Amino acid sequence: MSGAPRVRSMNVTESESRSILGLTGNKSLGPLTTRKPISKTSKKTEMSPEEGSIGAKSRGIAASSPPFSSTGVPSILRRQVSLNASCSSDASTDSFQSRASTGRIYRTNSNVRGRRQLGLKPKTLVVDSTSETSPDDLQPKKRCSWVTSSSDQSYTIFHDEEWGVPVHDDKKLFELLVLSGALSELTWPSILNKRHLFREVFVDFDPLVVGKLNEKKLVGPGSAAISLLSELKLRAIVENARQISKVIDEFGSFDKYIWSFVNYKPIISRFRYPRQIPVKTPKADVISKDLIRRGFRCVGPTVIYSFMQVAGITNDHLCSCFRFQECLEEVVGLIKVEEDDRKTTDDGMESCIRNGIEELSF
Repeated sequence: MSGAPRVRSMNVTESESRSILGLTGNKSLGPLTTRKPISKTSKKTEMSPEEGSIGAKSRGIAASSPPFSSTGVPSILRRQVSLNASCSSDASTDSFQSRASTGRIYRTNSNVRGRRQLGLKPKTLVVDSTSETSPDDLQPKKRCSWVTSSSDQSYTIFHDEEWGVPVHDDKKLFELLVLSGALSELTWPSILNKRHLFREVFVDFDPLVVGKLNEKKLVGPGSAAISLLSELKLRAIVENARQISKVIDEFGSFDKYIWSFVNYKPIISRFRYPRQIPVKTPKADVISKDLIRRGFRCVGPTVIYSFMQVAGITNDHLCSCFRFQECLEEVVGLIKVEEDDRKTTDDGMESCIRNGIEELSF
């Protein structure tokens, strides 16, 4: 580029006929020909174009500002320009830009621009090392496909903590048998939400106490049990409690009776898809028939298989579910403990036999 364009000089004759707007309006100023000439002291404050360009470079003023001609520009304009130039020295931290076509001076604050750009940057959060989690913890646990993110929270907890875990307590087994029979009228989420009512009505599922309940009061009007199940189901629960008491007298516990059908070891299904899980199995049919023969009611093969699933008699968690491996490891641990106890018992029997033989030899 050849340099900054020069400002077009104004015609003196035209400027003399126009009035200039001053601090107090047009009335305070007459034609330019009637104004007094600028004194020598004020002229000394003005800078030559060469000195102004050199000083502008040192103060950050753009060097492309055009020089003002003292002959072509009215004195009032030169006075205002010199005043603006002198005031610019106070703002040493700001950078100035001039537009050559108009002779106007603009100020841009570099610090403000930097702060704006800094404000647009995304804020970074400092995470404490103690609260950092591994990538595995951030990933959600994969459950059986029928448990989704929209499932009821009680149902999700039931799946993660109870469903498929081997149960060997008689009261707990009776409770799960009752809840499995209720599936013909309710769903698992609704059953779990009313679980506290089931335990209150059936006295924490103690078979001896439930078997002595008055059926007329249980199914009568105003009873809390009526809001849970139908009259047929309620009467069946009381009758099954009586039959469980008889099984306990015969086998020592309901746990030994029910687990004897699977040789005291849970069935590992290893299903990959929900469609592979059956509604009932031949083993469930065998258990159902034996219970009916003993006087149990409302214990069809479908109810019994649901009971086997929830009581851990069969592990029907999908292979992709994290609970499948956990239930399997728990079963392996129980089997190992039983084998150790059996081995200890066998060793004790052998030592007793050996001692008896030694005594006989003497």
